[in-house]
Amino acid sequence: MLPDSETTQQLLLAAQGGDAAAVNELLDRHRDSLRRMVQARLDRAVARRVDASDVVQDVLLEAHGRLNDFIQNGSMPFHLWLRHLAKDRMIDVHRRHHAHRRSVDREQTAQQMADVSSAFDLFAQISAQELTPAAASIRKEIEAR
Repeated sequence: MLPDSETTQQLLLAAQGGDAAAVNELLDRHRDSLRRMVQARLDRAVARRVDASDVVQDVLLEAHGRLNDFIQNGSMPFHLWLRHLAKDRMIDVHRRHHAHRRSVDREQTAQQMADVSSAFDLFAQISAQELTPAAASIRKEIEAR
């Protein structure tokens, strides 16, 4: 359900003439379709932390700032341009979400890696982070044998 393109074109012409009310109406007309798109494409893990409406608000704020550039150089339909902005914003949101999941504590120094004398030691270091206490105990018994 895309907003009416004829009305969008009229609003773009009015916005080009400096009509602030036309800019607001133009962006507001596309808010719901952008929200539905973002909601459908936002990763579930990210959606628990970030609301689709917040992403849309950021997209519309960016679109407002870049609207004059679009009007002068617009080589694609307005709604498609907004969707591209939304896609870029969702990529940024996903990157920020996954960056928070990384931990510096899991990194190992070059000295720790140099202490590895065999492939078995390397495997033991990697798998030791994932073993339960019982599994670690069994592994130690097997190594001792």
